[in-house]
Amino acid sequence: MLEVDIEACTGCRVCERVCPFAAIVVDPETKKARVLDNCTLCGTCVNACKFDALSIERKAVSKEELLMYKDVFVWGEWERKEDKIKTKNVVFELLGKGRELADKLGESLAVILAGKDIEHLTEELFYYGADKVYLCKHELLDQYSTDGYATVISSVIAVEKPSIVLYGATPNGRDLAPRIAGRLALGLTADCTGLDIDESRQLIQTRPAFGGNIMASIFSPYTRPQMSSVRPNVFPKPKPDKTKQGIVEEVDVKLSPINIRTKIIEEIISQDEGIKIEEANILVSAGRGIGLKENLSLIYEMAEELDATVSGSRALIDLGWLPHPQQVGQSGKTVAPNLYFALGISGAIQHLVGMTSSDTIIAINKDPDAPIFKIADFGIVGDIFEIIPEFIKMLRTKKQS
Repeated sequence: MLEVDIEACTGCRVCERVCPFAAIVVDPETKKARVLDNCTLCGTCVNACKFDALSIERKAVSKEELLMYKDVFVWGEWERKEDKIKTKNVVFELLGKGRELADKLGESLAVILAGKDIEHLTEELFYYGADKVYLCKHELLDQYSTDGYATVISSVIAVEKPSIVLYGATPNGRDLAPRIAGRLALGLTADCTGLDIDESRQLIQTRPAFGGNIMASIFSPYTRPQMSSVRPNVFPKPKPDKTKQGIVEEVDVKLSPINIRTKIIEEIISQDEGIKIEEANILVSAGRGIGLKENLSLIYEMAEELDATVSGSRALIDLGWLPHPQQVGQSGKTVAPNLYFALGISGAIQHLVGMTSSDTIIAINKDPDAPIFKIADFGIVGDIFEIIPEFIKMLRTKKQS
């Protein structure tokens, strides 16, 4: 329940102005805040109060209350590309997995879509599996802000009571999901590599743990919704069904500038952001086995012949031989190219979790017992400095023929 510390409350009315549901008012006689029966415990007022006069006491959800939570929700993150607003690919990937989870539960799949001019995105969300879109439009949602988006999405979750909420583990997703978890006192499993439903209808959330040395299965049996974030390229993007339609429900968004404590003054695009290994169809990835930085020239030569992108293991990034945006693995990016070359990469679990979704994996390594060979589709035991030059010759000969 939402509690008011009468002594701390100053009657400033900020809580009254920011509440999305008009569920808290300042009594004109006492000049103190008073909570109404329609409070959803979304936490917006608690976050806005500067005097710590508001607090929420949350208890573990009973088995009866757990049954009230239904449906799988996905946060519909979007981005601006060439002045156009487009849904991020990770949303479609989550819709594919979300559809699978919802079908196992016999429930619906919905998207929370927040922004300003984003109505045109709804049709494509239905194509990729959504049954319903909660459309949250407001001027203050034109650019992502932690406070604005956390306020709106927390409010939707508090009212609709989904059983599961999925977020893309993008920079904004990593910022938003824990804020909502903190506001609603929920669990959050970050960077999941697997999601499933068990016989008791619990969400099994699988992710690397203890430095990536084990895969842990995590449950949230006492709170709802169960929340997970997933890196891009972990789950396959489903094929769109352009005949599928769904329901758009417009949410009455009540958002005030008071809710938002930060403002974007300027955006500066990093030079390294031009390297998009997560979008590459072919990746030529190098590991510690290349020996010297100068040997990267051979890797780039091979990539050029294949019209591929160069990436690397953490070892090369730590040495400063490649920039961080080109790192594949647990502390780098998750990739899913059509073809992945692992050159001089042993195959530590921290690297494997970032590239096992690749369609075809070709590994070259001197060590016949290297773990990379266990997941490779094709493996060559040998010296990369003998094999790669011959491979490049073959490619050039084929192009000339």
